[in-house]
Order: sequence, then structure tokens, then C-alpha cells
Amino acid sequence: MAITFYDLSGKDGARFSPFGWRARMALAHKGLEADAMVEHVRFGEKAKIEFSGQKLVPVIKDGETVVNDSWAIACYLEDTYADRPSLFGGEAGRGAARLINDWTNRSINPLVARCIVHDVLLRCDERDVDYFKESREARFGAALEQIQAGREEVLPNLHQALAPIRTVIEEQPFIGGSSPSYADYAPFGTLMWARVSSPFELLEESDPLWAWRERLLDAHGGAARAEPACPKAA
Repeated sequence: MAITFYDLSGKDGARFSPFGWRARMALAHKGLEADAMVEHVRFGEKAKIEFSGQKLVPVIKDGETVVNDSWAIACYLEDTYADRPSLFGGEAGRGAARLINDWTNRSINPLVARCIVHDVLLRCDERDVDYFKESREARFGAALEQIQAGREEVLPNLHQALAPIRTVIEEQPFIGGSSPSYADYAPFGTLMWARVSSPFELLEESDPLWAWRERLLDAHGGAARAEPACPKAA
């Protein structure tokens, strides 16, 4: 029985959640993404995932097993489909990946949000615009246009925050070595959030992170590249 994957969806079905991307790449890594049945869930469709006992995506349903939270999903896939390529490369790798997962949440996501939050609003389904605007402005304490207006000043801070990854991939193709792993998918998911949601480019082509992102876009048969990027401004 195929896994059902409940993922956040915006305008025209755009799948822009950074956490959804972590789960999506984990499924692709295990060779399960192509056969998964995708259920698009708008911000206003939380009833679709009531069965999971909470209100956030991503969620997967694998037979009778329900798992929510991108990290928990990765661990479930690793343990349940142990005969398929490993997401972590062992327990030490799992611990390192969890550190990167949490570091991305705390250090990278907030900076990226300040660069794209109003663009994300424009990528929301029109039925979700009011909810997104009100909830995010309450979270940030300012208008979304105001938050994003200073993004050029935020960008150097983001580049500096990404320095630990840059240092590693200057020496090897991926964070874990010669092939991608969940350690890559956590920060890559955040960059996919920006790529799908915003025309604002976070990286320069001369940055080693650009080439790293390109390698991950092409990984697993181009699973990530198949998702349309946000159109660039004319």
C-alpha cells in the first residue's frame, strides 16, 4: 500500500513548506516519493489532518501508521524501511542530522523568513491570505511588507549563518560526504521554501552553496527540480 503524504499547498498547488520539503526529500531518498499519494493541504484545511491528532503538516499515513513532524517522519522511514538507502548512515549520523535539523530551525529559518515572508503571502491560495497575514504579523509584530523591506540588509547575516555548511561543502559534495543525506535535506528544505515562494535569490552563483543546492535539485531523479520555482520578476 502506498504512503499518503499530506503536504502544505499554496496557490496553484505550490508545495512550499520547508518542513514538507524535508519529508519529501526523505521519501525520495528512500525511493518512496514517486509512489506516494499526495494530499494537498491548505492553511485553511486543517480538518484534513484531524486524524493525526494535531494541526500541522507534514503528515504521512503508511497503512495504519500515522506520523507527523518532518524529523519524526524521517526517523520512521529510516527504521521502517531499513533495507533502503539510509538517511543517516548510522546512529552517529542520526544524532548529527538532528543537530543540523534543530540548528536550521533556530538559526536559518528566521533569517530566510525575513527575506521572503511577504512573497510567501502572495503564493498562498486566496482563501488563506487573511489567515497567513494575520498570523504572521502577530508572530513578527509588524506588517509583512515592512519585515521584508529590509531583506537586502538581512542577506549578509544569512550568508554568515550558513558558513558552517559552506565550510564543509567546499571540501566535499554533501554535508555527510559523497552522497546526500538528511543532514542536507534540513537546510535544503529551507532553501526550497524560498525557491518555490519567492523570486528573491538568496545565493550567488559563485557561492559553493549554489552548486550544493544544484546537486540536491538533481538528486533522486530531480525530485526537487520538478517542483516549479517561483517566477522571477520581469
